[in-house]
Amino acid sequence: MQIGMIGLGRMGGNMAKRLAAGGHTVVGYDMSPDSGRDVDSLEALVAALDAPRTVWVMVPAGKPTDSTIDTLYDLLDEGDMVIDGGNTRYVDDARHAEQLAAKGIHFMDCGVSGGVWGIKRGYALMVGGSAEDFERVRPLYETLKPEGEYGLVHAGPVGGGHFAKMVHNGIEYGMMQAFGEGFATMVRSELVSDPAAVMTSWKSGSVVGSWLLDLLADAFKSDPTLKDMPPVANESGEAKWMIEAALELGVPTPATAAALYARQTSRGGGDDTLRVVSTMRAQFGGHVTKA
Repeated sequence: MQIGMIGLGRMGGNMAKRLAAGGHTVVGYDMSPDSGRDVDSLEALVAALDAPRTVWVMVPAGKPTDSTIDTLYDLLDEGDMVIDGGNTRYVDDARHAEQLAAKGIHFMDCGVSGGVWGIKRGYALMVGGSAEDFERVRPLYETLKPEGEYGLVHAGPVGGGHFAKMVHNGIEYGMMQAFGEGFATMVRSELVSDPAAVMTSWKSGSVVGSWLLDLLADAFKSDPTLKDMPPVANESGEAKWMIEAALELGVPTPATAAALYARQTSRGGGDDTLRVVSTMRAQFGGHVTKA
C-alpha cells in the first residue's frame, strides 16, 4: 500500500521504516528538517499520495493532533482516510471522526504499543473504527504487528482503539509499580543478598515472567542496584484517564491509582503534603523528622 506518515519521532520514524521494509510506499513528513522526512509540508505530503489516500498521524496528543487533523480536513478529499496512532484521549476521537466525515473522509484511531523495540519486535495495535475501514488498511496493520497470531485487534468502533490503549497503559503502570515495590522490599531486607539476581531468575518458570521483567533484567546487567537511575517517573496521562473512565463506569482501580500517585509523588508533587504531615506530627507529638 501507499501511506503518508506524519510525525517521524521515536515511534513514527521506526514505524515508517518497518512499513517500508514490509514493501509499502511511505511518504514521511515531520516539522523537523533533520527527521529524514520526504516532504517539507502537509500540502506536499498529500500531493505525493494517490487517491484514495491513507494518512497516519503520529504526533503528540492534544493541540498538535487537533491542528494536524484540521489541516488535513482542508487538504484531503472524499474517500481518503486518516489514522490517528498517537496517544489521543479516546473522547476526542468521535469529534475528529465527525469533523472529517463532513467531507466524506474516513477516520480510525489506533493505540500503539511497542516503544523503541517495535521496529524489530513489531507493535501491538488496538484499532477503533468500522469493520470496512479496518479491512481496507489491514495490510498496513499486518506489517506493523508482531509475527504470529496476536498483536492486532479491532477493538471496536471509533474511540475503541484509544480506549483499549488507555487501559493497556494503566495495567502497565500497575505492573511496573509492583516490580518496583518488590525490589525495594528485598533491598531493605538482610535476607536477600542480591535482589537483582532474584528478580532476574524470575525470567524463567515464574508466573510474573514478562517482557517488562526482561527489560528490567537487562538493566540490572549494567547497574544491579539501579543507583544511577534517578527516582523520578513521569506519567503520560493515560492512567489518569483510565481512572476517570473507570470511576464513571463504577469500576474500582486501586492498583492503577496507587501507581499513578507514586509517579506524581516522585516528581515532588507530594512534598508540600508531607511537610504539612511532618509539621502536625511535631505539633501534637513532638516528633522530629530528619531528612
